[in-house]
Amino acid sequence: MTAWNNFNDADSPSFALIPKGTLVKVRMTIKPGGYNDVNQGWLHGWATRGDSGAVYLNGEFVVLEGQYARRKLWSLIGLHSDKGPTWGQMGRSFIKGALNSAFGLHPDDVSAAAQAGRCIESFADLDGLVFAGKVDWERDQHNEDKAVIKTPIMPDHPGYKEVMGVVPEPGNGQAGASVPAHVAHAAQAAASPVAGRPVWAQ
Repeated sequence: MTAWNNFNDADSPSFALIPKGTLVKVRMTIKPGGYNDVNQGWLHGWATRGDSGAVYLNGEFVVLEGQYARRKLWSLIGLHSDKGPTWGQMGRSFIKGALNSAFGLHPDDVSAAAQAGRCIESFADLDGLVFAGKVDWERDQHNEDKAVIKTPIMPDHPGYKEVMGVVPEPGNGQAGASVPAHVAHAAQAAASPVAGRPVWAQ
């Protein structure tokens, strides 16, 4: 009898969650939900509208390095809720932190280059963004724990450099850097927000 006839000694896979508070380097991808709102600047179907009316980005985060490499986590990034502005404010804060983390921007840096680095042309710029995040747990629809990314880790965090390693700087022309084209010219950007750009993109 071979191993493919008798499965009594087959190893049980480990599905232990990544521990809370673990810092990981992740690549974020956005699962398009097909929802658009021209007035908000939400175009090209990146946003998702849930049954409750809440609007969000459906994010998947793949751990790139370390002990938990290739593990996946999922989180929703809030854009709008009929219950009030908190959901959208949390989403904007998350995106700002992710951009700071991805491009090595200190959260207190208000230079023209840093401000330009925190602007995006569309949600497409977030698809594929690499940054450092802290693992947390929350309950899923079955009331079971699941690991999520809720907090980006920025350059002022003591563990940032260890997690991120070499971070591409806006405008340095580094080959292969995941810096959008508009950020590559950030050093020449105006310090004020881009006129006519929706508030979520500033």
